[in-house]
Amino acid sequence: MPPLLGRFLRSPQAGLVLVILLLGTLLTLFAGTHPDRVNGQPVNNFLNSYTLIQTATDASFFAIMAVGATIVIISAGIDLSVGSVYALAGVSMALFLRAHPPGSGAATVFVGLLLCVGIGLLCGAMNGAMVVGLRVHPFIITLGTMWIFRGVAFVASKAESILVPDALTRVAKASLGLAQALYPVPLLAMLVVMAVGSVYLTRTLMGRHVFAIGGNVEASRFSGLHLPRITMGVYLVSGLTAGLAAFLGASFYGSASCVDATGYELYVIASAVVGGASLTGGKGSAVSALLGAVLIVLIRQSIRTLHFDQNYEWIIIGCATIIAVVLDQWSSRMTARRLARAAGA
Repeated sequence: MPPLLGRFLRSPQAGLVLVILLLGTLLTLFAGTHPDRVNGQPVNNFLNSYTLIQTATDASFFAIMAVGATIVIISAGIDLSVGSVYALAGVSMALFLRAHPPGSGAATVFVGLLLCVGIGLLCGAMNGAMVVGLRVHPFIITLGTMWIFRGVAFVASKAESILVPDALTRVAKASLGLAQALYPVPLLAMLVVMAVGSVYLTRTLMGRHVFAIGGNVEASRFSGLHLPRITMGVYLVSGLTAGLAAFLGASFYGSASCVDATGYELYVIASAVVGGASLTGGKGSAVSALLGAVLIVLIRQSIRTLHFDQNYEWIIIGCATIIAVVLDQWSSRMTARRLARAAGA
């Protein structure tokens, strides 16, 4: 076996990649074809550039948030508020730009990005400060802020959908030299966030500290790690990624409203868990979170492409999440037994 292939098969992402390839193959075989509008040649309903980039675009908005949420989960925390942070950041940006248009297109893009990221960081700071200061389980804190942030977005927008300037949409829907109706910007942003998140977790001291407190908080405390600062940091990262996703989503679709990203927290957490992140902390990766998001979107795509009843979508995703957690725990137990036997020998 070639060394590169052997290293891939031993990697934590190998199983996810193989499942994604299998599902993609099944979709390609059973999706059917349609005639091309230009030359009349048959085109596969799934395996074509438009569908693939659209699938990646659908995954990108909550995959970006899944990278931040995975960092929180690795630290043994949880963030249920990411969808509401997305809505509040998008609405705040749209309202500000409508009331105070900067003028030039570049200034509009810069101000919009700054506002979304700033609101995301502020929300993340509030979550982190309450988790650290009140010493209440993050599930309760972020459950509360999930309602608070979306409620603020509802009141501020008066439940209206607010258009964003065309300059933002031109950036989010830039073709970058590809054919018409192909918009790779969200896909590229998703890959950049995944790469930065992976470097943060695997190549920096801060990332190792996140794994340390998630793996054993008491040992981390006795080793001198500043737990409140690390906890604040992971929630800031989660807020940052939610704000960035909000900027891309509002820009791509051309508007923002208080109902944007409703239910995204479930997709985000499911992406992290399906990607192998352990809810008990100490395990996970940015690459696996992205692959988990892609797998969930492919499941949704399968239901639409194969003309299944879309009411089964939640059932299938729920089953996939439970199976992923069961397999993760089974793998952890098997590893622990193998290590115990090796120590005994």
